[in-house]
Amino acid sequence: MAGILELLQHVKDKGGSDLHLASGLEPRIRRHGALEPVPGWTSLDESRISELLREVASGSQWEEYQRQHDLDFAYGIEGIGRFRINYSYQLNGASAVFRLIPENLVSLEDLDMPRSIAGLADVRSGLILITGPTGSGKSTTLAAIIDRINSNYCRHIVTIEDPVEFVHHNKRSRLSQREVGSDTASFSAALRAAIRQDADVIMVGEMRDLDTIALALTAAEMGALVFGTMHTNGAANTIDRLIDAFPAEEQSQIRITLSESLAAVVSQQLLRTVDGRGRCAVVEILLKTPALPNVIREGNTPMVQTIMQGGRALGMVMLDDALAARVEAKQVTARDAYLKANNKARFESLIDD
Repeated sequence: MAGILELLQHVKDKGGSDLHLASGLEPRIRRHGALEPVPGWTSLDESRISELLREVASGSQWEEYQRQHDLDFAYGIEGIGRFRINYSYQLNGASAVFRLIPENLVSLEDLDMPRSIAGLADVRSGLILITGPTGSGKSTTLAAIIDRINSNYCRHIVTIEDPVEFVHHNKRSRLSQREVGSDTASFSAALRAAIRQDADVIMVGEMRDLDTIALALTAAEMGALVFGTMHTNGAANTIDRLIDAFPAEEQSQIRITLSESLAAVVSQQLLRTVDGRGRCAVVEILLKTPALPNVIREGNTPMVQTIMQGGRALGMVMLDDALAARVEAKQVTARDAYLKANNKARFESLIDD
């Protein structure tokens, strides 16, 4: 009987990004952004789902899943790749999503990223945020930046992830990759330790709670280069969301701290290519300029758009300009760009009827 390995092999062979399993449905893969059924498979009942999920979960992991009804872990299969896995329960029973992590790190050049993104690997200290919705390629971009640092500089790089996704090998730098749950109790605990571990670069897989955000800011303030991800859209919105995570009485001080430490915000979206055979990244880039700290301190985040408009020569770009460039290059459709754009009127006339 076909098992989970056959399904995961199908994801890789078809160029998919995710495998979705759920009671009452046939297995489906996400390919170029859309879900499609796996040929030859019928809907799965609860018993069959459990058989498939147990194939790659250890005894202790399965016990945790049965107890908590949620489980996150990573699993590597020789010849296929490494997967970030989430088990959960929903109305009809068990479900799971397997995210394929490429075996080989993809360079920023192969990702077709702007040159200013590569320049982030040369920053010595501060906070750099990579933002965007789930599935927008944040982890891939961040892994490529970390690999560039690893290749070019002799530094101690500490990554804190849940779970570890891309596995880095020591090149010029020394890598310490820590997984929340198995190597450390929490993001915040690992961040506290990283500050004492002579870390030059700290990568925080997700800045999702107040304690983690505060410690990341502290580490950046102390001279480390800190990378973090957030599920926000747009540079200005990211700054507001980060500050709003703090109690009102602390926000004035946090604005001062952030104004001094924020080095860049990269806000990323993934759009399907015109030929339907892949996806390409569209990024908004905010870099630190002499004007940015004052804008943050004063809470005048609408001025962030003006800073990006005036910073094109430095490598900054606004989302709508990045979308327009992809449309002009015939890499994405005007309709898809319209759906992601802030100023939708700019793209209405370009949409074919």
